Formats: sequence, structure tokens, C-alpha cells
Amino acid sequence: MKAAVITFPGSNCDRDLAVAFEGAGFEVARVWHKDSALPAGVDVVGIPGGFSFGDYLRCGAIAAQSPISAAVRAHADRGGYVLGICNGFQVITEMGLLPGVLMRNATLKFVCRTVVLKVATTQSDFTSAYRPGQEIRIPIAHHDGNYTIDAEGLARLKDQDRIAFTYGANPNGSMADIAGVLSKNRRVLGMMPHPERATEAALGGTDGKGLFASLMRGMALA
Repeated sequence: MKAAVITFPGSNCDRDLAVAFEGAGFEVARVWHKDSALPAGVDVVGIPGGFSFGDYLRCGAIAAQSPISAAVRAHADRGGYVLGICNGFQVITEMGLLPGVLMRNATLKFVCRTVVLKVATTQSDFTSAYRPGQEIRIPIAHHDGNYTIDAEGLARLKDQDRIAFTYGANPNGSMADIAGVLSKNRRVLGMMPHPERATEAALGGTDGKGLFASLMRGMALA
């Protein structure tokens, strides 16, 4: 399976994400934001954390207009997989691939620590390696992670089982403690916590490995 990891000016987790994909068995291609096309044969696009374009305007708003973004949208429209982490989550909401927006944290402060997440659904190719309700420890590092959506949109997410992860103790004010959400076809995942930073015991934990293992297995069976 082949993954493409996009780099924008200000991305700082692109190498971490590439290493996490490689550790799960993916072939990884690195893609610059000014490219107009994805490499041939890409199965999943990873949009990493960081501060794309300095978080000017709104976090992810400028990145969503980069030349590569049209190719990412087309990939998602074809049923391709997309994983947006932290700033990547902000980017793909700005692209319109997921509903809702990421607002300033309720505390108005940057938060950087490891948090407990609850696996809200295992019915996706991103989460199938976990157990329903399993608690995992994943790092966060964000200033604008407060997931906000209107009441009708939140009801749809709940009714369609599209909430992937929730916070055990909400660090940012996100509605319904949401830490990650899925697209309607369940092939796009956006999440604020960083699973790519939790794939090696030497770095503090391996609970993030399940996401990449899930994705590899799910795509192999698709």
C-alpha cells in the first residue's frame, strides 16, 4: 500500500507521519504543497500537524487553497483514504472533506501533553484494531483544537457513528468531547491528537500504532 504525506510551509510532523506509515508497512511518497498531482498509485493521503502558512487567516485556510489540495479533494471524491492530524484536521475541514470547524481552545491557551482517548467506534478502517470503548494514551499539541459543529451536524455524526475518538478529560472545549471524526463514507479521518507520536515505546508509548495497523489491514481487505 502507498501513502503520500503532504508538506506545507510550517508543517512540522510530516517526517513523523511518514515514519509511522513506514512502520506499518506502507511505501511512502513525500509531496510538496505546490505539486498539482499526487503520485501514481497512492492509496492514502496523510496531512500532518504543524502550523501551515503560520496559521494566518484561520488555521488550515491557506493550505486548503494550495495547488495540491484539488488533487486531495479528487482523491477523496474517488473514495481514497485521507488522514488529517492536528493542523491536518484543520486543513481538511477547510477543504470541506469533514463537517465542523476547529476553534480556539476554550482555555485560550496552547495545550501540549498526553491525554486519554476513548475509541468511540471500531467500525472504520482507521480504528478496527482497537476495542470498542478502549482507552488509549495519545499526545496532543494545539491551540485551536476546539471542535465545533451545529446541533444538526452533531446529531448526524452521532446517528451515523462517525465520532472516531473522544477525550477522557476534555482539554480544549470540543463539543461532545470529540477528538476525531469520520467522513460519511468512513474513508476520511480528522483528529487533533497525534497517533504518529505514539508508535515507539522509546518515545513514550505505542497506542497510536493501532491506527496505522488498522488502516493497512482495512485497505488490504478493501
